[in-house]
Amino acid sequence: MKIVIVDDNESLRKVLRALCESEGHTVIAEYADGRGLLDFVKENHPDVVCLDYELPGENGLELLVQMDAAANHVDVVMITGSTDPELKGHAADLGATGFIQKPFEQSQIIDELKAITETRAIAARAAAIPPSVPSTESTPEVPATPAPDSTQPTGVTPGSAVIIDDSGSIRLLLKGILNEIGIKVVGFAANGKEGIEVVEKTRPALVCLDVDMPVMTGLEALPQIRAASPQTKVVMITGNAGRPIVEASVAGGAKGYFLKPIRPLKVEEFMRKLFQR
Repeated sequence: MKIVIVDDNESLRKVLRALCESEGHTVIAEYADGRGLLDFVKENHPDVVCLDYELPGENGLELLVQMDAAANHVDVVMITGSTDPELKGHAADLGATGFIQKPFEQSQIIDELKAITETRAIAARAAAIPPSVPSTESTPEVPATPAPDSTQPTGVTPGSAVIIDDSGSIRLLLKGILNEIGIKVVGFAANGKEGIEVVEKTRPALVCLDVDMPVMTGLEALPQIRAASPQTKVVMITGNAGRPIVEASVAGGAKGYFLKPIRPLKVEEFMRKLFQR
């Protein structure tokens, strides 16, 4: 992968460069602050940006927001010495796809790079699957009849899913993960209001519903989705596993949640348990 390192600590940049290159990746640029970073990302399209939270001038979170708008296909790994889970959750909701905790060990960096390599490969396979109709993206056909031990509810289309998330990269990644375990994605939406309409039309067995979205949040849309298709199983997506969000999700009828950044193995394990596949 092509990697950019942004940190005001020169020694840390050198260590990160050495670790990235030891894993076969190429560090194409280093920055001590955010000046010039966004233009470089637009022009050179790196795969990964390792971005420190605390930088002179604009902080890492501000740059993360701008980078998501400027180059949605870049994976941003946040570097921080903070152990505050709310800060990490906020960064994940803003689009961070990985974290490096200071002081870090070599194994931590290697694991993060491997995880991102895996998710990028899954998303690339999903992107190669053509949509069946202009308004939605679909995965290849899967059998309409569930396995004998399946617990998929009646009144919905077996083996089908709708993904509701304002991040295009997360929609693509989830599409790839679900496709690889035999669940067909029959619709997408970028906010809760659009999601309700898609669910009403498709009646999927599963809805992956982001908590934090514009126009209408996932928690606001959840009761209307449940009313539109009562037998659909809803799973929340969030960077914040705080008690209020978990309690509101359960009270609204969600079957559970998984945390951002999305990790394929955890999603697969959750879905297999949910549908007893």
